[in-house]
Formats: sequence, C-alpha cells, structure tokens
Amino acid sequence: MNAHHKPGLIGAMLSTAVSAVGAAAARAVLIMTLMLSEALAATCFASPQQAYASLLAQEAAQLQARTQTVININRAGEGELVSLHGIGSSKAQAIVLYREMFGGFQTVEDLAKVKGIGQKTVEKNRARISVQDE
Repeated sequence: MNAHHKPGLIGAMLSTAVSAVGAAAARAVLIMTLMLSEALAATCFASPQQAYASLLAQEAAQLQARTQTVININRAGEGELVSLHGIGSSKAQAIVLYREMFGGFQTVEDLAKVKGIGQKTVEKNRARISVQDE
C-alpha cells in the first residue's frame, strides 16, 4: 500500500523517531520515508534507462541523507554510530560501553578517549557529531 493513502503514517513514524533518537535522526527518517513514498508512487517508467536513472538518483539521495545527519554521540546506538567514517561495529560498541562506564561525553574531542578512536577519526567526523541535541 502506498504511504500517500495513509496520511498519519509519516507523522506517526516521525513522532516515534523524535522521541526515540532526537530531532537530527528524525529528519533523516523523514527524508528516507519521503524517498520511499516517491519510490512507491513512481513504479512505472517509459524505459529501462529511466528506471535505472531513477534508482541511481534514489541511491545518491540516500547516501547524502546518511552522510549529512548529525549524530549525538551521547545518545546514538550502534546502528547510528557505524554510519560515521572509520567507526565499525566494534568501535561503536566501545563508544556505547564508554558512555555506560564513564557517562556522557562533554565535548566532541572526548570521543578520542575511547580505545581505538584517535584524533584523526574525530576530525573526519567533526561536522557530523555532537554531544547535545540540536
């Protein structure tokens, strides 16, 4: 069923996302939901080339949404943290464990206190990480 036929679906998803992970992640969820709605609405193409071009555009938009989302390192779970450059599953788990043991990060630079994460990783991700909700 198309999301356009359920007017409350996007609002409900956005509300759930805001309460669960904050405004920045909620914006990303909204972008992804709208892109999915567009994909469901535009399933017919005049040619295979148009269909392929549409898929490439959707993929590029999804990548852009993932790389522009600001992540609060004091609230993010493993799934969000792995979207950062140089952060895989084990480092994401180390960030969560560090928070549980020592409390939240006071500054973005404090991320380098986590074993396996250095200043270079912090610098690569500086524009995408925060220590407070926006």
